[in-house]
Amino acid sequence: MRATLEQGDGAVRPLFFLDVDGTLLPLGGARIPSSPQGWVDWQGTSNPQLAKIDAGHVPRLLALPCELIWATAWMEYANEVLSPLLGLPRFPVAELPDPPQEYGPDALNWKTRALVRAAAGRPFIWVDDEITDLDHAWVSAHHGGRALLHRVDSTTGLTGADFGVVEDWLLAWRRDRRRG
Repeated sequence: MRATLEQGDGAVRPLFFLDVDGTLLPLGGARIPSSPQGWVDWQGTSNPQLAKIDAGHVPRLLALPCELIWATAWMEYANEVLSPLLGLPRFPVAELPDPPQEYGPDALNWKTRALVRAAAGRPFIWVDDEITDLDHAWVSAHHGGRALLHRVDSTTGLTGADFGVVEDWLLAWRRDRRRG
């Protein structure tokens, strides 16, 4: 980190919406399931892809002066499978609509509206591998607070560079808040 990100000074901390597939869990060429039974197996401890999660991210996630919230199709399975596996506490789970069977790059992400509604004007960070320019534009038009939408490469998942973007945004947010 370039500067210290203090845990807080009594002010409301930004929300941090964290996706799993392609973000915390790099896909590295793996295909996500296309059937309900496939999802049951994928979102369990037997998923061989879980070995690809970088446990080194845990201290960095926990050090962020944010309120961490799962924003994933895993829903509560993130707390049941991933939290114990990584030694994370249970995080709140964003209320999301059911994911669509298919959607293209010219469609608004299925999470966008729900996350803006959950943020309710608070500053937030959303890290996901499926964020598009359309999501950026929609959030800019419909969210009254500051927001960082950061797209992660699904083949590698979160990297140190991604954490750097988040940390820089948090430092700028804190600096602007102190000036204002």
